[in-house]
Amino acid sequence: MDVRQPVAGRRHPPRRSPAGGADRTAVVTWEARRQTRIVMTDTAGPGTGETPTARQRRVWDKTAPSYDKQITFFERVWFAGGREWLGQRAQGRVLEVAIGTGRNLPHYRPDTTVTGLELSPAMLAIARTRAADLGREVDLREGDAEQLPFAGSSFDTVACALSLCSIPDPAAAIAEMYRVLVPGGTLLLVDHIGSSWRPIRAAQWLLERVTIRAAGEHFTRRQLPLVEAAGFEVVATERLKAGTVERIHARKPAPPQAG
Repeated sequence: MDVRQPVAGRRHPPRRSPAGGADRTAVVTWEARRQTRIVMTDTAGPGTGETPTARQRRVWDKTAPSYDKQITFFERVWFAGGREWLGQRAQGRVLEVAIGTGRNLPHYRPDTTVTGLELSPAMLAIARTRAADLGREVDLREGDAEQLPFAGSSFDTVACALSLCSIPDPAAAIAEMYRVLVPGGTLLLVDHIGSSWRPIRAAQWLLERVTIRAAGEHFTRRQLPLVEAAGFEVVATERLKAGTVERIHARKPAPPQAG
């Protein structure tokens, strides 16, 4: 999810519903308006000849200083529990693709070995500081999710949170995740997707007319068909918040046993 900087004149998040939870439509609508105003100011910079990957690196480098502050609200009311869900299921040698500022690091179990890949050097620098503050040894590398710099069958778990929405070719990234997993390995994805509620999905579609062009941010993608097409076996899926958030637990099939 591409969260950048505060918008002038809009300092307050949407109010909570009488039931106590954040009103889903209000949250998505507020984010849509905020995203539209932000990306309209982010169109400056290299445009001619800039590849989608280079654009994403530029956007995330710009986002890095304010990302942690901005994402906190959304983690509380939109993606609540997602990072914990991911950390509880990761095991063994873990690769986190698009690790960002390392916000999942506190949730990985102590018996896991974590490698993190990130396109943005600025985001990666913050992740290194977070790992050091946690006293956690993490192998952090700069790289592209669509061309993972690892040999096949290198990891027991591959995780990716709130990032496939802006990776230029999510099918290529998921295929790479499949390649580097050991047979029987676990794939864990958490992301925002196109809503199952038509009014919200329509707003997301309209928002994409701006965000895709300006910042490569998609709001109506859904990763599940790509996971299935890559050859994964789906263990469990869950859609939350009017269908705008999805958690996917999948497995790379193990080869059939001889005899």
